[in-house]
Amino acid sequence: MNYNDTVNWMFNKLPMYQRIGSAAYKANLDNTIRLLDLLGNPQNNFKSIHIAGTNGKGTVSHTLASVFQECGYKTGLYTSPHLRDFRERIRINGEMIAEDDVISFIEKYKDDFENMELSFFEMTVGMAFDYFSKNKVDIAIVEVGMGGRLDSTNVIIPELSIITNISYDHVQFLGDTLEKIAAEKAGIIKTGIPVVIGETQKETEKVFIAKAQECHSPIYFADQIIDCDKIHIDSIDYQAFDIWKNNELYLEEVKFPLLGYYQKKNLTTAVCALELLKDKFNIEKKNIYDGIEYVIRNTSLMGRWQILNRTPLTIADTGHNTSGIKEIVMQLSDMKFKKLHFVLGVVNDKDIDGILNLLPRYAEYYFCKADIPRGLDAEILAGKASHFGLKGSVYKSVRQAFNTAFNNADSDDVVFIGGSNFTVAEIV
Repeated sequence: MNYNDTVNWMFNKLPMYQRIGSAAYKANLDNTIRLLDLLGNPQNNFKSIHIAGTNGKGTVSHTLASVFQECGYKTGLYTSPHLRDFRERIRINGEMIAEDDVISFIEKYKDDFENMELSFFEMTVGMAFDYFSKNKVDIAIVEVGMGGRLDSTNVIIPELSIITNISYDHVQFLGDTLEKIAAEKAGIIKTGIPVVIGETQKETEKVFIAKAQECHSPIYFADQIIDCDKIHIDSIDYQAFDIWKNNELYLEEVKFPLLGYYQKKNLTTAVCALELLKDKFNIEKKNIYDGIEYVIRNTSLMGRWQILNRTPLTIADTGHNTSGIKEIVMQLSDMKFKKLHFVLGVVNDKDIDGILNLLPRYAEYYFCKADIPRGLDAEILAGKASHFGLKGSVYKSVRQAFNTAFNNADSDDVVFIGGSNFTVAEIV
C-alpha cells in the first residue's frame, strides 16, 4: 500500500470516533493493553508528561513540547485530532512521522489490528508509542484523546500529570455534571506522581484533591501559584505577559503568538508545569521564553485564533463546546469591525443549543457541514440557529461557505471560521 491507501484503510477499517462518534468508543483499556503487549510495551521506554482537560490541553501540550525542544531534548508530541494530515498527531521535534513509517507500521501489524478489532484511536496510540520508543525520545508530551480514566493514552507512568480545566463536553461518555467529568479526567492521576490542575473550579476542586490524596500525589493548582498579567502592546502577531510566581515577578514580557483570551489560562498551566519539572530536567528561563515565543514555529500548531488573512481580517478557531465558544464570543465582542461574517459548522453530538445561544445575533452566518458523518446537516443547523435569532444562508460545503463569506467581506469586516475542529480543518 502507498501512504494514501494506508490512511484510507485506517479511516475505513478501524472505528474512528472523530468521524462516526459513539460507535467507536471503547469503555475499557483491554484492547490498548493487548496492543502494547504485541508491540513490546514501548510506552515503558521513554519519559512522558500526560495532559487531560476539556479545553486547552492541545495548546499546553504544544507549548511544553516547544520548551523541551528549546532545551535541546529530543521531544515526542502526541495530540489529536489532526486538522489536515493524520501525521500531525505524531511528531518528534516538530517533524511529523514520515509517510514510510506509517506505511511500514500498518503493513507489519495490519492482520493483528483487524483480528483485535482495534479502534482508530487505539491503533494511533500504539503507533505513536512505538515510534517514540524506536527513535529514543528523551521526553514525550502525550495529550489525552477524551476523558482520561479510560483513554488509550492512560497506560503511561508520566513524570507529571496535567488537567487543564473542566467543562461540559462528551457528556454521554464522561457524565452530565462537572464533578462526574472531573472524576473521569482525574483518572490520569497516578500513585506518587505530581499533578497540576490548570484552573481552580469550586465544583471540581474537591474531586481532584480527593483523588490526589488517594494516590498520595502532590497536587498544584496552577492559578493559585502562577499569574499571567497581559501587557498592552500594539501587535496582532502576539500577546505579551509578565508572569508572576507566588506574587514575585518570574518572567518579564513573555511573547506568546497564540492570540485568544483563553490562552492566558493555558500559559499559566504550562508555566506552572515547567516550574515543577525544572528540577528533573535542565530547563532554563531562556528556554521557557523561547519555547513560548516560538511555539508555532517549533510545533506547527494550527487552529487557535489563527489569522489566515489580514484584509479582511480572517480568523479560524477550533473552539467547539460551550466554554470554548464563550471565550471566542468574548474576544470578538472586544474587536472593532464593521461586520462579522461567521462561517459555522458543528458536529451533531455537542450541546448545539447551548452553543447557538452564545453566538452574536449581529453577525451574518454561513451555515455549512464538515465532510464527516458526525457533521450536523447545514439545513438543520440553520433551522436551529433561527430559533436563537441567528440569520444567514446555507451552503453545500465548508469551502463554499468560506469563499462566499470572504468575497462578501469588506476590508474593515471580520471573517470567522469555527464551531468544530473539522470545519476549521477544511480551511486552514
